[in-house]
Amino acid sequence: MPRTDELPPLADLAARVGAILRERGQRVAVAESSAGGLVSAALLAIPGASAFFLGGAVVYSRRAGRNLLGVTQDDMAHMRAETEPYATFIAGRMRDTLHATWGIAESGAAGPLGSPYGDAPGHVCVAVVGATTRARTIETGDTDRAANMDVFARQLLLLFDEVLQGSAST
Repeated sequence: MPRTDELPPLADLAARVGAILRERGQRVAVAESSAGGLVSAALLAIPGASAFFLGGAVVYSRRAGRNLLGVTQDDMAHMRAETEPYATFIAGRMRDTLHATWGIAESGAAGPLGSPYGDAPGHVCVAVVGATTRARTIETGDTDRAANMDVFARQLLLLFDEVLQGSAST
């Protein structure tokens, strides 16, 4: 995994994944939490995004998860936010809800304080669900909320790019 200062700019990552999706005729649905919509905005900034972007949601609270994605107490019985299983679940739920080829999601603690779950600021889990499912946990060690939001968005698109590059035959 590249260091934070080695990550490509968000717009470049979005352009790469957008080009791959458009070329393959695939579509993505995005669920964000602590990135606050930065991933969706980066993808939508690409001219012709309607060819690959189906929609996105900022699922920042349990109420949002319940009302936007139909997440129930039973769904959450053995899981908590800001974990790889949760990010994977939400990515899959978003994909299924919008009938997309891919679902991508992140859940983290942007800061400046840690989360109610005990995660330090700068902690995020990112996930991609589709023909391939992958998740990753990142710890920036930073308390800067805006900087973490940017890193969270870039890390989600970086993971998605890696999955897309590895699934060329999908």
